[in-house]
Amino acid sequence: NYQEACEFFDYKENQKQFRAKVHAFEKALSEFCEKTNQGINLPSLKGETEGAVTHAFADGQYIRTIVMPKGLTLVSKIHNKNHPFFIMKGECSIYTEKGLEKIKAPYHGITKAGTQRLMHIHEECTFITVHRTDCLTPEEVLNEVTVKDFSQVSKKVDLKQIDKVLEKFEVSP
Repeated sequence: NYQEACEFFDYKENQKQFRAKVHAFEKALSEFCEKTNQGINLPSLKGETEGAVTHAFADGQYIRTIVMPKGLTLVSKIHNKNHPFFIMKGECSIYTEKGLEKIKAPYHGITKAGTQRLMHIHEECTFITVHRTDCLTPEEVLNEVTVKDFSQVSKKVDLKQIDKVLEKFEVSP
């Protein structure tokens, strides 16, 4: 119906605006680090080195455990595949295109393909992600489960959903 179509288009516009804001945030972060001679901190602030990271592999699964220190603010990579995550310890705020969520351990959820997050760690967090993969090294997994640009996300929009919404607006002769 018309209401569903409006909600869908509002969601897509919000998604577009959120992604633009994240891009602007990353750019401002880079410029701030350059101006204040903190370039060495930039990889951490861009989610490239979030803290103490350990890696484990088991029967086609990659398990990544990250301990993120209190006070850290970062931008995550763009996720290319759906996967579960678990917050075992701590508290953080996660900003996504769906809004702000303050999370306290214990907590678990599903990261959807195409997700990118801004995060602020209120109390040291232990964050675990699990990924289905046949890769054998953390670097290979990273290349499989993240992308550099939203256009590379493997989960495509189901165009049939849009067609169904549009059909509701077509007038029969």
